[in-house]
Amino acid sequence: VQLQASGGGLVQAGGSLTLSCVDSRRTFSNNAVAWFRQAPGKEREFVGAISWNGSSTLYADSVRGRFTVSRDRANNAVYLKMNSLAPEDTALYYCAAARGSIATSRDEGYRYWGRGTQVTVSS
Repeated sequence: VQLQASGGGLVQAGGSLTLSCVDSRRTFSNNAVAWFRQAPGKEREFVGAISWNGSSTLYADSVRGRFTVSRDRANNAVYLKMNSLAPEDTALYYCAAARGSIATSRDEGYRYWGRGTQVTVSS
């Protein structure tokens, strides 16, 4: 598994962005995938996750109802659709593939990590 996250950028508060996570080796179709984020001076935190087949999703309370995780197994990609963005959403966003197929919010459950993509929300 080799993950690449993309789609970050600068957006105004209230705007939307969609992040993409692609496995360049096309091997994570049977793994759960999650998004985490880390703001400057803060610990990395869980954002959302999706099971291997997309049947189950998990979200942090801070993003539930605003963010949506989805996956396209045919194209070996996972997405994070972010709506109603706020300045507190500003962070480096990472995708990670789990050791197994079940989604979890615990970062120790994820074995493969991609480089982050920066999301900056201006007020």
